[in-house]
Amino acid sequence: MHVTFGVLGAVTAWDEAGDPLALRGPKHRAVLARLVVARRRVVPVARLVEDLWADPPERAVGTVRTFVGGLRRALEPDRPPRTPPRLLVTEGPGYALRAATEDVDAWRFERVVSLPADAHPAQVVSVLTEALEWWRGPAFADFGEERWAGTERARLAELRLQAVERTAQARVALGAAAQAVPDLDAHVAEHPWREDAWRLLALALYRSGRQADALSVLRRARSMLGEHLGVDPGPRLRRLEEDILRQAARLDPVTEADSAVDRVWADATAAYESAVSARARTRLESTAGLMRDLAVTGGGGLEAARRHRAAAVAAAEQLGEPELTARVIGVYDVPAVWTRSDDPEQVRRLVAAAERTLRLLPPEGDDAARARLLATIAVESRGTLPGDRPLRAARQAEEIARRLDDASLLAFALNGVFMQSFHRAGLAARRDAIGAELVSLAARNGLPRYEVLGRLVRIQSRCALADLAGADRQAAAADALAARHDLPLVAVFTTWYRALRTSLTAPPADALTAYDRAADLLPGSGMPGLSRGLPPLARLSVALRHDEPIVVDARTDWGPYEPWVRPLLLAAEGRHDEARTALHTVPDPPRDLMCEALWCLVARAAVAVDDPEAMLRARTALLPAAGEQAAGSGLLTLGPVSGHLERLTAALERGGRRPAG
Repeated sequence: MHVTFGVLGAVTAWDEAGDPLALRGPKHRAVLARLVVARRRVVPVARLVEDLWADPPERAVGTVRTFVGGLRRALEPDRPPRTPPRLLVTEGPGYALRAATEDVDAWRFERVVSLPADAHPAQVVSVLTEALEWWRGPAFADFGEERWAGTERARLAELRLQAVERTAQARVALGAAAQAVPDLDAHVAEHPWREDAWRLLALALYRSGRQADALSVLRRARSMLGEHLGVDPGPRLRRLEEDILRQAARLDPVTEADSAVDRVWADATAAYESAVSARARTRLESTAGLMRDLAVTGGGGLEAARRHRAAAVAAAEQLGEPELTARVIGVYDVPAVWTRSDDPEQVRRLVAAAERTLRLLPPEGDDAARARLLATIAVESRGTLPGDRPLRAARQAEEIARRLDDASLLAFALNGVFMQSFHRAGLAARRDAIGAELVSLAARNGLPRYEVLGRLVRIQSRCALADLAGADRQAAAADALAARHDLPLVAVFTTWYRALRTSLTAPPADALTAYDRAADLLPGSGMPGLSRGLPPLARLSVALRHDEPIVVDARTDWGPYEPWVRPLLLAAEGRHDEARTALHTVPDPPRDLMCEALWCLVARAAVAVDDPEAMLRARTALLPAAGEQAAGSGLLTLGPVSGHLERLTAALERGGRRPAG
């Protein structure tokens, strides 16, 4: 039975159908609430006794254990006798609640409200509106007088107020100021000491065309703060009042600068429309160029770029001009760092179009166009296409680019070389050299997007080489470049890297929280090849590194990683025969950034079920990476590869099978 817990209101728990569980008396709920406050950490029995009673009764320790037993029966009614509990566990001197972040409304709320500062207002409104609906009353409502709940109640209440205000601010930014007014009015009436709430209400009124009402609100704020708190309004409130009185342009939803940019865009596109024939070949090349710029905006922009790019390539082929098709394909030199395709079917069509175009180009002609087609084949193929054609294409593109001494072409070709550098494990040093050359080349030639690519490649390789200080420097540089050149997708990779960093230096609960926050950046990023299956795989990596029990949930979407995770899950459930069958049919992992990590999963499962064939297979694959960390993705880690090799070797020797090498 899947259980979720609620403390944003009265303390309760629900089964998978959403029905409340019978938690019995208030002391049972108090134990549960106290464990939620501890956030997966152990609460000693002595501390529970101290928190439950001002004057503990005789045999209080035994009574607490009775409460815990009752809670366990309610939370896991189908648990077989003598089987260790999964949720409310005994550890050391006390108990801990090992629920997932998503299964406790307060933990989930805290994660969701920590949206990045630059999140789009529409996303903020959507996410926070839903999160605020999880509140059923004050946090830990039935334990409001308990000292142990006070700090957590106050912290959650503050987070809720911040979420209300941020939602209102996002509505105002979206042009829905009038809709924000009623909620803000009620908010300031209930919390009159919050200056940001007064400021937002006045701004919403002003943008709704109610200047007099906005000034009246600011006068009320001044009076309230002076009479009840004895303070003057802060500088933001005073500045807003001054701006409203002089009707400052910066208060308008669209600033003068925005209007100027809009006018330039409108005039330029109108001139283009009138000057360039609707049937002109130039339009196809222009479309491909625009899609290149659109792709780096992330989210819907990236998805639209892929879609329109495919249409442009198809249209160019229909015109029957291979030189034009080569330019339309090759101009889309968008740096790519993730080695799994977002749309495999489109990739197959695009690579096929590039191959056809190469065959149709004159043997003596534009070498740069030929190199761009070859680089496109290498980059788009990732590690998915069979044979060595993509690797040969990458090397040919690099050779032409170096001969032509063309910096932007060489950067594109090196991107292809990077994508084809996964034909075996243990090549992190090679990729680090590629990243270093990209950084140097791009910095010298004003190619910021490729400099970012080089930094991201080096984050990955430095993680694999156990140089976290070096990875930190690359992440900081990538973030600075992204801020300077408006590249929002960079934050997805650097945030995930920092979650990996946390997983190496902090307790499991903190690591899971960091990964949950990183996962919040994935929806809407436009990168399904990165997103799908990654969050649960990250959580699994934390459990494995800390030797914690593996939680098997049939509803988990492991995405493309499912074949390599399944044997381990089966072994964790004690289904060893099924795990061995799965190990015998699991394919080699794709040649990509997750290769070593997936082989480590196979190795763990093979040792768990004592399968010598699978152990030898995993050991052979991992041996070239013996000196690396299974962290080459820069997103998650399964620790040193040497540790997995040692486990494999020891298991093989126990069975009388001495591995070679």
